[in-house]
Amino acid sequence: MDLAPDQIVRLDESAPAVVLLDQRRLPGEVVELTCRTVPELAEAIRTLAVRGAPAIGVAAAYGLALAALRGDDLAEAERTLAASRPTAVNLFWALERLRDDPTPARARALHEKEVDRCRRMAAHAAELFAPNTRALTHCNAGGLATGGYGSAVGALRAAWERDRLEHVLVDETRPLLQGARLTAWELEQLGIPHAVIADSAAASMMARGDVDLIVTGADRIAANGDTANKIGTYSLAVLAKHHGIPFYVVAPSSTLDADTPTGASIPIEERDGSEITTRFAARNPAFDVTPRELITAIVTEDGAL
Repeated sequence: MDLAPDQIVRLDESAPAVVLLDQRRLPGEVVELTCRTVPELAEAIRTLAVRGAPAIGVAAAYGLALAALRGDDLAEAERTLAASRPTAVNLFWALERLRDDPTPARARALHEKEVDRCRRMAAHAAELFAPNTRALTHCNAGGLATGGYGSAVGALRAAWERDRLEHVLVDETRPLLQGARLTAWELEQLGIPHAVIADSAAASMMARGDVDLIVTGADRIAANGDTANKIGTYSLAVLAKHHGIPFYVVAPSSTLDADTPTGASIPIEERDGSEITTRFAARNPAFDVTPRELITAIVTEDGAL
C-alpha cells in the first residue's frame, strides 16, 4: 500500500479542519486525527501526531489556511504554529510562504511541490546505490515524514524500483521508536525487505560488512552543510567514517537554511524526560548535528552535492 499524500495530511474545507494520519497510533492502528483549530493542530505537531520536517511544514501551511477560513487572527495563528517545534526549519519556511496568501489553494500547491521534490530527490539518490545494496537508515524519513513518497525512504523506494536495493536495516530509533514503528511499517507496505535492529547494533552490523551505505533525512541543513537530524544520526556518521561507508543525507531544498551559518547555531529541541523514564532524572535531546565533514553527499531535488 502506497499512502496518498492526502491520507497523510489534508485540509477539509467543509469542516473546516486539518486532518492528519495520527502517527502516534501506528503501526497498531490507522487512525485519523481531526484538528478544527490552530491550537489543536499545534498540539498535534508538538505531540508528534504529525512529524518529520517536510510534513510539519505542510501541516503548518494547512494550519494557516484553516485560520483564514475560520476568520482567526492570522498573526496569532502563525505565532502558535511557529512555537510548536523549534528544530525543523520547514515549519518556518512554510509559514513564510503562506503569510501573504493563506488560501487552501496555496497550501495544497505547497504540499504538491514537496511531494514532487521527494520524487525527484529520490531518483537522484537512487543513482548512488550500486546493485544489491544493503542500506541502513535511521528514524523515519518516508511518506509519513514528508507528506508523501519520502526523502531517505523515498531513496530506498526508488532504488528498490530500479533493482539496486537488496535489504534495509532499520534502526529502532529510541526513545520513540520512529524506525521500529514507522519506517518498518512503511517498508512493509511497500514490500521492501528489511529488518529492525537496536540502535546500539549498528556498529556491529557495519563491522560485519552488512552495510553498504547509510541514508537519512534531515530536519535542518545549515549554510555550511552541517545537518540536524534525529538523535543518534551523528553517531552513525562517525561510525560510517570509521568503517569507510558512504553516509548520504536526502532532504528537500525547503530544509536548507541559508540564515544558519553552521550546525552550532541550529536550535536543538529537548523533549520531556518522561519519554525515556518516569523514575529518574533524564536528558532527552530530540536531535543532534552531523558535521559536514562526515557527510558523503547531500541530495536534494536538484541533485547530489
